[in-house]
Amino acid sequence: MRPPRLPEPLPLYGEDYKRDPYPLYAELRERGPVHRVGFPSGVHAWLITGYEAAHRALNDPRLGKHHSRGNAAWRARASIMPEPQHSQLQVHLLHQDPPRHTAMRRLITDAFAPRRIAGLRPRFERLAEELLDALPSASPDRHGGSVDLVASFAARFPFLVLAEVIGLPDAFTARFDRDWGKVVQPVGPDDPGRPAYEARLRGLQGYIADLVRHKRQEGGTDLLSRLVTACDAGELDDAELDSMIFQLLVAGQEPVTNQITTALTTLLRHPEHLARLRDDPALLPRAVEELLRYDSAFELTTWRFLAADADVSGTRIPAGDSVIVSLCAANRDPARFPAPDTLDFDRTPNPHLAFGHGIHFCPGATLARTELHIALETLLRRLPGLRLAVPDGDLRWIPAVLARGVDELPVSYGAVGGAAGSDGGAGTEPAGPAPYACPFSSAAGEAAAR
Repeated sequence: MRPPRLPEPLPLYGEDYKRDPYPLYAELRERGPVHRVGFPSGVHAWLITGYEAAHRALNDPRLGKHHSRGNAAWRARASIMPEPQHSQLQVHLLHQDPPRHTAMRRLITDAFAPRRIAGLRPRFERLAEELLDALPSASPDRHGGSVDLVASFAARFPFLVLAEVIGLPDAFTARFDRDWGKVVQPVGPDDPGRPAYEARLRGLQGYIADLVRHKRQEGGTDLLSRLVTACDAGELDDAELDSMIFQLLVAGQEPVTNQITTALTTLLRHPEHLARLRDDPALLPRAVEELLRYDSAFELTTWRFLAADADVSGTRIPAGDSVIVSLCAANRDPARFPAPDTLDFDRTPNPHLAFGHGIHFCPGATLARTELHIALETLLRRLPGLRLAVPDGDLRWIPAVLARGVDELPVSYGAVGGAAGSDGGAGTEPAGPAPYACPFSSAAGEAAAR
């Protein structure tokens, strides 16, 4: 019997979907590589789910990213970031095509080069240690502690690292409000949360204006100063400068925060893997790649558009309709990854698409990998007996359309089984709240999607 037809467009949102999108992705892959989907704002898009189809789309020169390519139906629903911010903050690299994309990307690549990131690694490691120094003691003679790892570590570590990499002054680092990161989770004009959303936009834009003014006055050789100099030399216009800084501040740290939380959640659900990684840190490079494949913070890509009606993996797509690639669905495709729903630290090769592919491959991939490696090594070493402090089902997955992560990650650590100084292994039954080591049961989002 043929399977029943799915609703079209298929709604790609909701708490159940955000908690575990993988069963839906598996069904979509079995039905074909391209599907019509809908988002909360009413935007309809074409979703690509299979690995080979995703790889082709990410490298397809016909699929451009500049918003001017979107048709009237897309613009009517998708351009919901209000003016003037939409024009001034939405012309960054993610929304550019060659040759403009090439010229703009060239301005930032040196700051994220592997050799430079490797040189900064000792500083990043000190930052991670200092954050954990501030947590309740987990020494053998204490009863351990309980904290929200998002507020205490995952939301702070990536931003402190980013500040080092791009040259954000200490005063501006202290002033940055993480709530501004929610501008990538916008709401429609009639939503009761719209005033708060617009206030975030104004606050962030004022912060960027002050930062540009400061860098222009002070000068320097850091990335932010070089971008301001490029603007003054005519290589960027004012909107491109503000937009690139916006992208660095938000896309440069929020996805890493989310990736730390998805990786930790996966490990807490797989205590045998957590124990193995804790006992053998040499596994970290392969483990990081597998954790990126297994559950990526970049769930869906941002929009792509065809300039003319064309065939994409066997489906005729009209010009100006939005096309989105599901990186998470591609990374669980059994046609490319044996036993794709199994967490396997020995998986090799592991050609996942967590950072995209092609000309829009994430320029900060080396930095993100380094941060994830340091975060996991430090947390597992410093917090013995790490375990969830709440039932797994109580974790709240962020509603961002294109991203995956949890709002809070309450954990306990330290003494396990009622004996101070015990091993504290992740597979040991704790005296306090029990870890929910169950497997998955039951998409920095793009402004236009919500």
